[in-house]
Amino acid sequence: MSDTVTLAAEKRERTGSRYAQRARQAGKLPAVVYGHKEEPVSVALDSKDALSHIMKGEKVFEFDMDGTKQHVILKDLGYDYLGNNIIHADFARVDLNERVDVKAHLKFVGDAKGLNTVGALMMHPNTEIELNCVVTNLPDSVEVDVSEMEVGDVIHASDVKLPLDTMKLVTDDDAIVAQIVLKALAADDDGEAS
Repeated sequence: MSDTVTLAAEKRERTGSRYAQRARQAGKLPAVVYGHKEEPVSVALDSKDALSHIMKGEKVFEFDMDGTKQHVILKDLGYDYLGNNIIHADFARVDLNERVDVKAHLKFVGDAKGLNTVGALMMHPNTEIELNCVVTNLPDSVEVDVSEMEVGDVIHASDVKLPLDTMKLVTDDDAIVAQIVLKALAADDDGEAS
């Protein structure tokens, strides 16, 4: 994980969709900070700054609010009705030494041997796994080597090598993350299987 990004957070005195819309029109990203047995706080972040870091995959931030700094982890994003634009974010307060459950994107690497077989397809039923790790060790992604896979092979979540020994898998061990199957042969013009 890279150095923690600091974002200026302003407390929002008024909440509700009308005020959130006004904040967005002013170039702000409405957000909520909660957790650590403290009251939730509605804040506004500089939209351009916050979204540039979020889109790069940053998950842990330091909020500077009225001179007080606190570390937070990105928990959820809200999108507009088309699902295109981020219009809201939820953050949880964290201690940099505590363990948290997070979702990590799976990055499939290598060219699977089994894909050289005619009709073979690589399936990815799950493209992310949930793991438990220290806040300072959040991975951007987890690599899964598929180069040795043949037709019929399956990689389960429990087979994925986590980046650090201190990380623990939260996802069900039997969840399938990659498999190679043969697609059914398409029928030709006469309706007979080719």
